[in-house]
Amino acid sequence: MSITNTTDATFTEDVLQHDGPVLVDFWAPWCGPCKLIAPILEELSQEWGDKLKVVKLNTDENPETTGHYGITGIPTMHVYSGGEVVKTIVGALPKKKLATELEPYTT
Repeated sequence: MSITNTTDATFTEDVLQHDGPVLVDFWAPWCGPCKLIAPILEELSQEWGDKLKVVKLNTDENPETTGHYGITGIPTMHVYSGGEVVKTIVGALPKKKLATELEPYTT
C-alpha cells in the first residue's frame, strides 16, 4: 500500500473511520526533517502493506486538523486506532527505530 494524502475535508473518512490502524504524518513542504523521513515512511508503508495505513497531512494547507490535534512541531506522527490517537512520535527517526515504535500497530 502506498502513502496517500488527507485533508481537513477528508480526515474523518480517511483516518478516524478507517477499520485498521492509521499512521498520520503531519508535515510541510519547507520542513527539512519531514523530507528526511518521507522515504522511510514510504518504505515502511510498502513493507507493511495494508497492516498499517499511512497518510500525510500538509499542516500548512490543513490548519483545522493540525490545530485540533495540537500539532506545534513537525514532523509529528500520530497512530490512530478506533478514531483515537494511540501513539505519538515527534521528529525524524531512523528507519529501524521508527519501525520498532510502530511495530505493535502492524500485527
